[in-house]
Amino acid sequence: MNPTTPRTFSHIGLSVPDLDRAVAFYRDVMGFYVIMDPTEIHEDDSAIGVMCDDVFGSGWGSFRIAHLATGDRIGFELFEFPGNHAPEDNLPHRQVGLFHFAIQDPDLEGLLARIVAAGGKQRMPVREYFPSEKPYRMVYVEDPFGIVFELYSHSYELTYSAGAYN
Repeated sequence: MNPTTPRTFSHIGLSVPDLDRAVAFYRDVMGFYVIMDPTEIHEDDSAIGVMCDDVFGSGWGSFRIAHLATGDRIGFELFEFPGNHAPEDNLPHRQVGLFHFAIQDPDLEGLLARIVAAGGKQRMPVREYFPSEKPYRMVYVEDPFGIVFELYSHSYELTYSAGAYN
C-alpha cells in the first residue's frame, strides 16, 4: 500500500457521565445505531482486561462501555468511568489534542433543534461559509453532557474544495 494513501476513519471514543443517557441521546437524537449495549468491563485477566491494563495501567478497576455507529459506519464508543468529572473548559482550543468532532446532516437546523430540545446547547448562530456561492452551513453545539461538536450541512470535501477561503 502506498504510504500516502488516505486511511479511513474507524471510530472515536467519548467519556460521558451517564452512559445510559448518552446512548439514548446519540441513538434517539443523533440517529446512531447501537451495535453493543452498555456493558460493564472489569480489571481481570480477560483479553479486554489485559488490553485495558495496557492503556490505563493497573488499578483502573472497572468502567461501562457501549458501541454505536453512524450512518456511514464510523464507530462511536461511549465510556462511563467511575469518578468521572467535567473539565473546567469544555472547548480547550489551545490545548493540544482533540477538541471537537463534526457530524453532517443536510437538515442541520432540524438536528440542531432536536439537540437543544434534548438538553444540548447551541454555541453560536448557524453560519454560512460561502453565502453568495454555496448553501453550506455550520454550527457548534454541545450534547447534554457538555461535549462540543460541530454540525455541517454538507460534506467536508464539498465545503472545503475549490480553495474554500479564497
